[in-house]
Amino acid sequence: MPRGGARPGAGRPRGSRPVVLHQAREAIPAQFPVHVTFRVRKDVPSLRNPALLEEWKRSLADANDRGGIRVVHYRFQDEHVHLIVEANGKDALGRGMKSIGARLARAVNRVFRRSGPVLDSRYQHRVLRTPREVRRALAFVVLGARRRRDAVTSARWFDGWREGTRGEEAADDPREVAAPHTWLLRMGWRRHGLVDPAEAPTVPDTGGPLSETASRDA
Repeated sequence: MPRGGARPGAGRPRGSRPVVLHQAREAIPAQFPVHVTFRVRKDVPSLRNPALLEEWKRSLADANDRGGIRVVHYRFQDEHVHLIVEANGKDALGRGMKSIGARLARAVNRVFRRSGPVLDSRYQHRVLRTPREVRRALAFVVLGARRRRDAVTSARWFDGWREGTRGEEAADDPREVAAPHTWLLRMGWRRHGLVDPAEAPTVPDTGGPLSETASRDA
């Protein structure tokens, strides 16, 4: 009987929460921001937690805008973290997300007094190449706190609200997110209009298996 080779049905079942498969990452031109998504394991409590926010802010402020990566905005959902970042290429993004993911895992385990793995799979990303894509991602992230009172976002540092409206008040504590450097995040997205706090954002497509569950806790 022949041995070896692929067999139908062999291998780990994909299940209802398929992991992000290890694939070669696309090039990341430095002029384009990136929407990154992490998903946590099912046994991790909801990430919409004030204590976790404070832990995350301190950790992010220590690490941000170093090593060729900047986290410009973030949004925590029940089981997802969305980041809008700028990176000096694919390698810088990979190193930066490894560091950010590790910091997130340590913060979760400290706050919830647990141990063990936190992230459910590898991070997923989408390069934002047009002003419209950037605006859609920004609106989704910063409007999270408007849709859910317990949402955790960086909206207080956002300066693109429509004239005559106000976002959240930025406190006097140190800024944990970085100021944007790319034209798309500074100015380009504004071609499609400033953000109205009352608008309903569209859940961006980050592609792949995480997109299948990213909108469940939006």
